[in-house]
Amino acid sequence: MKSFVHVKGHPVHPALIPFPFAFLPGALLFDVGSLWLARPLWAITGYHLLQLGILAGLAAAVPGALDFFRRVPPNSSGRNRALRHGVLNVAAIAMFVIVCALRRNGFVTPTTLALELLGVLTLFYSGSLGGVLVTRNLISVDHRHANAGKWREERFSGPPGQPLVVGHADDLKEDQMKLLIVNGQRIVLARLKRGFAAFDDGCTHRGGSLADGVCIAGCVQCLWHGSQFDCTTGEVRNGPAKKKLRVYEVKQYQGDVLLVSPPG
Repeated sequence: MKSFVHVKGHPVHPALIPFPFAFLPGALLFDVGSLWLARPLWAITGYHLLQLGILAGLAAAVPGALDFFRRVPPNSSGRNRALRHGVLNVAAIAMFVIVCALRRNGFVTPTTLALELLGVLTLFYSGSLGGVLVTRNLISVDHRHANAGKWREERFSGPPGQPLVVGHADDLKEDQMKLLIVNGQRIVLARLKRGFAAFDDGCTHRGGSLADGVCIAGCVQCLWHGSQFDCTTGEVRNGPAKKKLRVYEVKQYQGDVLLVSPPG
């Protein structure tokens, strides 16, 4: 799923995370070396690396948080993983801030070293969760496949139950989809061979985004675990999902696409 914070399609959060991962473990290494090798000047370098690492971590957190709120599908296994990733990162940065405060006099102590080590280990584990979010949940992955078009997302609001215009008939080509946020609920609009279909965005298996999936011949496939659903009826065509999708009635009127009964 394409990152919310990007520069010409290139995600910002993955581009920023190497800096805290370099500075903060580097600070630990310099601090350990200052004691082990009796080189007190190394502690000064470690202290400056610590400060840089905290600032770099905070900078990386901003696009990461925006991606969390705007891209990670709600009520999904990826959402839970992303939440753990964010909380652990905050905890790690908090440990380094405490170390920085304890080291105002410049001295390295066993307590500060222990906190730094715990912070680095927490950072490494949290980073592994971030890697899984990319490789398994496809967060920040702007994948392309034949005739799929680019990622599209639009927001709408209106009275529940009253027809709502959600696009034009020529917005999508056959087998293309876009994500609709209707009154806060995520719905996929898909162009099929014979008209349009609308259904819930969340896969009923683990909550993966179907708008980020593949639509072929009236069937949508979730890219997380491969579940396939009929776009018109919501029935499961292939597992591991067991529960059908909720579908919505869609009509065309004078070139517009109407969601007949939008959710509240």
